[in-house]
Amino acid sequence: MKLALYLPNFRDEVTVKELEDLTALAEDLDFDSVWTLDRVIVPEKSDRAEMEYPFGMMAGLPSGLPVISRGKWFQGWPLIPWLAAKTTKLRIGMSITNTPFRGPAVLATELATVDHLSGGRLNVGVGSGWMPEEFAAASVPHLFPRRHAHVRDTLEIMQGIWNNELYEHHSEFADFELSGFGHKPVQDPLPIFFSGLQDPKRSAKRIAKYGLNGWIGIQDSPEDIKRWKGEMERELNELGRGFPDNFEMCSMIWTVITDEPMDQSDNGKVTNLLAGTAQQIEDRLKAYKEAGMTMPLIWPPFRDVPTSKTMDDLKRINDEIMPKVNAS
Repeated sequence: MKLALYLPNFRDEVTVKELEDLTALAEDLDFDSVWTLDRVIVPEKSDRAEMEYPFGMMAGLPSGLPVISRGKWFQGWPLIPWLAAKTTKLRIGMSITNTPFRGPAVLATELATVDHLSGGRLNVGVGSGWMPEEFAAASVPHLFPRRHAHVRDTLEIMQGIWNNELYEHHSEFADFELSGFGHKPVQDPLPIFFSGLQDPKRSAKRIAKYGLNGWIGIQDSPEDIKRWKGEMERELNELGRGFPDNFEMCSMIWTVITDEPMDQSDNGKVTNLLAGTAQQIEDRLKAYKEAGMTMPLIWPPFRDVPTSKTMDDLKRINDEIMPKVNAS
């Protein structure tokens, strides 16, 4: 099992120096990768838990974001080329790029450029988005009902641009004549991770059709991981396919090491999955490994835990806990 760091660029308050320090530590600890979060807005009504949908449209979560609307956070995408310049070993990516907020061809060329800037260390995470209020702020409210189709079209356009010297496309979301788009990515293929949090069948179809390299969930228990992986595998088998080689099964999980044991009984997505004592976290990571997870994305808490504490936790997880997990 590998480790990845989900940088806390989205929290009540964070500084560039904190993100820099966390990234440097992840590089020193030989983590596999660092990821940022794609967030454009926090609606003011989120503070009152009055948003149209709960976080991620996931049952059991409140209809409000875990960060206050007056918070001081950073948008995830501009951090990616900065991370490329700050690191030499870590893979970098944004989990998840909401494709309806970007023009598919523009996104394809930007990703190819960043892959060169990073020396071929870019991971591409894609998803549809889930917050109507954010679609409005991104000036694409009309795309909300068609967001899943937009993801499909974006995947097709990006791969078409990356795999052909010249490419043209004519569809609902993009209409351009035969054109060149500059440098192709260093990596062939450029790894693409999908986040489909509602429907294993939809995820399996994306994986099969586009040869995707990984799936990323949010706050999934070991039982969730086992279920998702099993259901996607069954769907892939029905399509006459299997998981691609070295397929990454991942989830973004809130993580903190505590002195006293935490209640980790099942309470859905708000369960303390990786919040607890070192022994609790070791036991949970062993369960994830057995369930088929290949890479947890360690997600620092949104507030009340200083970066210095998170850095200490990352060292303990890497140096003390993971050797036991990987030996199990």
